[in-house]
Amino acid sequence: MALSGIQIFKMMPKKNCGECGVPTCLAFAMNLAAGKAELSACPYVSEEAKTALASASAPPIRTVEIGTGEAAVKTGGETVLYRHEKTFNNPTALGCLISVTESDESVDTKLKAFKELRYERVGLTLKPEIVAVKDGGDPGRFAAIAKKASAAGAAVMLMSDNSAAFKAALAEIGKNKPLLYAATDANADEMSALAKEFECPLTVKAEKVGDVARLSAKLIEKGHKDLVLDSGARQLASLLRDNVMIRRLALEKLYRPLGFPTVVFPCEIADNPVDEAIVAGTFISKYGGIAILSDLRGEVLFPLLLQRLNIFTDPQRPMTTEQGIYPINNPGEDSPVLITSNFSLTYFIVSGEVESSRVPSWLLVLNTDGLSVLTAWAAGKFVADLIAPFVKKSGIEDKTKTRTIVIPGAAAVISGDLEEELKGWHVAIGPREGAHIPAYLRQNYLK
Repeated sequence: MALSGIQIFKMMPKKNCGECGVPTCLAFAMNLAAGKAELSACPYVSEEAKTALASASAPPIRTVEIGTGEAAVKTGGETVLYRHEKTFNNPTALGCLISVTESDESVDTKLKAFKELRYERVGLTLKPEIVAVKDGGDPGRFAAIAKKASAAGAAVMLMSDNSAAFKAALAEIGKNKPLLYAATDANADEMSALAKEFECPLTVKAEKVGDVARLSAKLIEKGHKDLVLDSGARQLASLLRDNVMIRRLALEKLYRPLGFPTVVFPCEIADNPVDEAIVAGTFISKYGGIAILSDLRGEVLFPLLLQRLNIFTDPQRPMTTEQGIYPINNPGEDSPVLITSNFSLTYFIVSGEVESSRVPSWLLVLNTDGLSVLTAWAAGKFVADLIAPFVKKSGIEDKTKTRTIVIPGAAAVISGDLEEELKGWHVAIGPREGAHIPAYLRQNYLK
């Protein structure tokens, strides 16, 4: 039975050292109880407590890490069936398949796309994370492509049924913890030995969920902790059913053999990029841990990355932009100064409209705890006595001779107080709507 945060706290070292990533042992215990942390994050917990807490504190779906360093990607670690219940934790890892039978040109094109397809949004970099390398009977080339993929910054999945191919590839990138695909009834012992030797995560594949659970239980008994599951289904409806079944059994029944993330292959289900995107989108929602496409194309990848961002954003925490000064359109010392809140949607609307005006401008972003301008004003977070100290400390006075600050029209009520607080500055009232910003700037500030 799961322990409460207070029960777990009683077994903590109570050092409040912060080395686990949170400031107090009580906060860490609460995170353990909620499935948001792993016991291994505490360097001082006693062996006795580890034994008592190991099963009680572990998320029902284990977090599995593939790759190392900046290429590392985490999957699994989920604690709820529905996002609104709490949050989803580790976004579905997206990647592409490269086969040994492909030409050098094709391999290089896919790896180039992997490195270059990067998108900045709400202060985050959206990108693919994984490359699956599939053997085609040439262990040397298999190893060479795996090495190239790893060098490109990818977490790597090695796909083969040939132990010689695995050994050749692991000799090159074994230290980078690739995901081995896959252990089956026919080769479970051999794959288990390889995974243990190189300390790599291992995929379990069978034709039915029941068979996956049986094989997974066998590997758990052999000491494997980092597993990824493939039910073997290659029809959309069947695979969706299997993923939902695995998730429910892991969360609702705490069925340990199925308490691992899953991998899905849209590249093997659909025969064109659009249908692949539909399949991948289905399993970003329910409940793929890894999704492998046949290729990486911006027009397919970008919508999937946005869908993933929306689904795996904590619904209880607003998305925010870092407080600070944002130059837009190469502003200079005579450029206007605008201010807004750090709610990401507000920031991106305002910055986008300022950019489209083509007027060089400075945009100040005030930390309002992720609230929009009007809501922040109502909550006392976008008011004169907070804005004025921020402007003074931000360094904007060193960047521009302008001493006029444009506030959102929705917060016009603070203009008088702000002029009193912000000595030497004139407060101008801008438009209420973001769409009117370009015309306002061109009319008032375009030389």
